[in-house]
Formats: sequence, structure tokens, C-alpha cells
Amino acid sequence: MAEANGDAPDFTAPLANGDIEDFTLADELADGPVVLAFFPGAFTSVCTTEMCTFDDRLSKFDDIGADVYGISVDSPFALNEFRDQNDLSFGLISDIDKEIIDAYDVRMDFADLGVHGVAKRAVFVVGADGEITYEWVSDDPGVEPEYDEIAAAVDDTA
Repeated sequence: MAEANGDAPDFTAPLANGDIEDFTLADELADGPVVLAFFPGAFTSVCTTEMCTFDDRLSKFDDIGADVYGISVDSPFALNEFRDQNDLSFGLISDIDKEIIDAYDVRMDFADLGVHGVAKRAVFVVGADGEITYEWVSDDPGVEPEYDEIAAAVDDTA
């Protein structure tokens, strides 16, 4: 289970960044802290608001030297379309095999809707040494994270 002060589970997955490329967390950590923002699904209202809010605040993370990545179980093709429609300037990681949500223990179901195996809304800040320095996980998909708290955690990690 991924939690603050523990090691971040490494992974390799498709990155939707306009193209589709391989993304490996360990390789990205060399450039500084990484913010992993898990969200239940592209094209849903709260997820769209969350990813757009991260995009609006991206310069604060850039100034600190941190990279932000959204993660959902959507296909990389759907994530590229989601990026395009919302003019997002950061990459989105496709966990279509649901291995990352399991490694970070953020899998949830919307059983009453017949939707199973999506990401909880969660944010992890991972330092260059691979340690999780901040963890926020919500069981309520309608709740957004505290963006200022995340920025402060990244600032403390950098």
C-alpha cells in the first residue's frame, strides 16, 4: 500500500501527452518531485474541474520544479481527447490494466452504477528519492483535493 513516508510503487504505463509514450515513474523522479493525481474518469464533471484546476495552477508547480500527471483507468486515446477538449498542458497516464490503482490502493467501484475498478480521487507527491511525502485519498469522488495543501507539500519536497 502506498502511503506517506513510504516508497512510491514504481510503474510503467502509457502517457497521453498529445502522442502516446511510455512513462516510467522512476525515470521522471530524476527531474524533481512528481504529483500523481488519480481521478475516476475522463469527461466527468468533478474530474474535469480537478484536472483544469491543476492546469490553472501548473505554473506554481513548474516554479518549484515539480511535474504533475493525472492518472485514470481510461484508455490513452480517450485521455488524449480529454486533454484536447480541456486544453490541458500536462500528461495523463492511462492505467487501463488497473495495476497502478491497485499498487497505490486507490481502487473503487460505483456498484450502483455498474462501474467497477476506477481510481479514487487521490493525490500523492513523490520526492526525487522515490518517497511519498504527501498523500490524500478520498472515498467521496465528489470532493476535490486541497490544491494549496498540495502545492505546500511539493514546496516542502523540492
